[in-house]
Amino acid sequence: MTTTRPLLSTLALAAGLCGAAGDAGAQSAVTAYGGLRTGSGFQRADGTATAVDVRSRPAGTLALELPYDASRQWQWLLSHQSTRLQLGDSATPGAPTELPLDVTYLHVGGLNFFDGQAGRGPYVSGGLGLTHMSPRLPGTSSRTRGSLSVGIGYQWAPAAGSVALRAELRGYATLIRSDGAFFCSGGCTVSIRGDTMTQLEAMVGVSVGF
Repeated sequence: MTTTRPLLSTLALAAGLCGAAGDAGAQSAVTAYGGLRTGSGFQRADGTATAVDVRSRPAGTLALELPYDASRQWQWLLSHQSTRLQLGDSATPGAPTELPLDVTYLHVGGLNFFDGQAGRGPYVSGGLGLTHMSPRLPGTSSRTRGSLSVGIGYQWAPAAGSVALRAELRGYATLIRSDGAFFCSGGCTVSIRGDTMTQLEAMVGVSVGF
């Protein structure tokens, strides 16, 4: 609870600022992305310090972008991935070698276009919010932690029309801060720990202005 309260306050403040600072003359957009995301940051909590990688799997992202000024947009981003943690072999008979895991990001942030016109050319992106991690094995439970993201991309927009193409490389960092069995909720055969989960995603998207 102590981790999520400041972040929820930040999200509420960002939403209020967005409503106050929007540029009524600029264009809003909805963007749908598809990408490939990989990650790391976990270790086995059995004294071996064996790395537990987050497998490379597809991810889907939906973003709502509202104008801030002529070159910047606010962005609400929801992203989901179904992946697996590679646990490796264990001395415990019957212990799983993989942990199915759903990872969902909810971020509030923005885009800053270098060329001075929102919706065209190169840009940097960033966001702040929450990561929800939901394992799918008996004896495990979900966890929610604070996270941030940064990225760089390019948007190809036609001279006329509201549909544009976008390519982006985005990195995510989630604060874990667990020295014990992170996902365990009783009777757990999976023991992992970590400080920060990092993920890197290459994605392409279609942006529709309105």
